[in-house]
Amino acid sequence: MSAPFTDLAGFRALLAVQPGPDAAALVAAAERNAQLTKPPAALGRLEELALWYAGWRGEARPELKAPLICIFAANHGIAARGVSAFPPEVTEQMVANFEAGGAAINQLAREFGARLSVTPLSLDTATADFTEAPAMSEAEFVEALAAGWAAVDPSADLLVTGEMGIGNTTAASAIAAALFGGPASGWVGRGTGVDDTGLARKRQIVEAGLALHRDALGDPLEVLRRLGGREIAAMAGAIAAARHHRIPVLLDGFICSAAAAVLHRAAPAALDHCVAAHCSAESSHAAMLVRLGKNPLVSLDLRLGEGSGAALAIGILRGALACHSGMATFAEAGVSDG
Repeated sequence: MSAPFTDLAGFRALLAVQPGPDAAALVAAAERNAQLTKPPAALGRLEELALWYAGWRGEARPELKAPLICIFAANHGIAARGVSAFPPEVTEQMVANFEAGGAAINQLAREFGARLSVTPLSLDTATADFTEAPAMSEAEFVEALAAGWAAVDPSADLLVTGEMGIGNTTAASAIAAALFGGPASGWVGRGTGVDDTGLARKRQIVEAGLALHRDALGDPLEVLRRLGGREIAAMAGAIAAARHHRIPVLLDGFICSAAAAVLHRAAPAALDHCVAAHCSAESSHAAMLVRLGKNPLVSLDLRLGEGSGAALAIGILRGALACHSGMATFAEAGVSDG
């Protein structure tokens, strides 16, 4: 499905008019939840998850049938400056691994019944080094947003977005620092496992990027265009498309959250259809989730990306919906509700 915008103004306009959850479905789901054979709130956050999902799907007794995982891959100009423990060639090599079914995300998608799509984004053309110029031209930025939007199948009933791009934790750190403030050192982590020298280099590069683009950083979409990458922009486009189609989203780790943060700063309610699946081991992910107002479902010290943490959370959501939609009510079970 092609994106319903052809320029940045069109994307901004869509963010301003995104739909909300179905109020009637929320009420009906809450009424059902109150009648199920359990003490009130005994299933904790599983109950919250079920009601959240019911509202966005417009069904009081929903089922999860068609989860979709969209992986986006792109190359970063800053990768040439040694910000990762791996060379830029790994991006394309990992895309081949995804397509062959050999990556962690392939196994998780299979295990939790999700369809997986992989979208390479101009792998032969890295973004510009953001310490020297904006990472993307406006045309390149819009193209990446549109690719993310188009990757979302409207028939899906859950979206997970993942990424692959050597250097993208540096880009995500720069985005976070630009959106939320504070020193670069507070947002830059070790990513793929760089040593102390690599960590210091990442901090210096983020600081240089923030300094170069300081006059444009009041606009969240300009932050993403100037400091981000094609795969981060595509994730933002996909998350926005999911909202347009009322598809709930499980957010993955630090890089996915940086993409989501851009939408959050552009339109404060833009992430109401999203739940944070996990808190990753990347040092500043927890701080970002606090600023997004998202309480993660689990914390397993993951730092792989690929959508892996959010894919795991599909199982949690399935459990929540199985209980909500499958349990008997007190009346159906002939159990006294007190």
